[in-house]
Amino acid sequence: MKKAPTFKLTPDVMLAAYAQGIFPMAESRDSADLHWIEPRLRGIFELDRFHLSRSLSHRIRTGRFEITINRAFMSVVEACAARPETWINAPLLAVYDALHRIGRAHSLEVWVDGELIGGVYGLSIGRAFMGESMFSRRTDGSKVALTYLVHRLRRAGFLLFDTQFLTPHLASLGATEIRQAIYKRRLADAITEDADFTLPGTPTPQELIQDMAQIS
Repeated sequence: MKKAPTFKLTPDVMLAAYAQGIFPMAESRDSADLHWIEPRLRGIFELDRFHLSRSLSHRIRTGRFEITINRAFMSVVEACAARPETWINAPLLAVYDALHRIGRAHSLEVWVDGELIGGVYGLSIGRAFMGESMFSRRTDGSKVALTYLVHRLRRAGFLLFDTQFLTPHLASLGATEIRQAIYKRRLADAITEDADFTLPGTPTPQELIQDMAQIS
């Protein structure tokens, strides 16, 4: 993993960095410093290989979840940062907010009875979606969010879903790793055309499960 010197982050710098296959992280919430990160291995979701387990399918089928996009973007980001240890500091919070305001950062929220119980957010560049972080306040909240997110990305015509790193949680849902050199080639192909994150409608639980079952 490479780290470069501290730098000043702006929306334009952020987008240019992601287009080159690197991304910023802070040492901690209280650190004012940011560093470019370029993993040797890159976590991704192949959009046609998402694993929808029986238990997760059953939970979604109950229909208790309300799914929205971009309704509570900063609430999702702040929930992701509200951990004992986090790489999201004040400069990152500010640039995410700015990117959201210009339509380049998006969130997907999961609600139960009006309470925000899970969500995921990231950046879109062309037909690539860079997943930044997710959170869960109830069982499977983040898994539900990821399931609906993968469905949305597929329907909107995205080609690449970048998760930055591979975690056991993501691996259980079908995420995998590829070498950074391969990632950069796929990224270059994905950012040559546009996709609209907001375009697809939100499926019913039955529609989601039927569609996702074809690729699980």
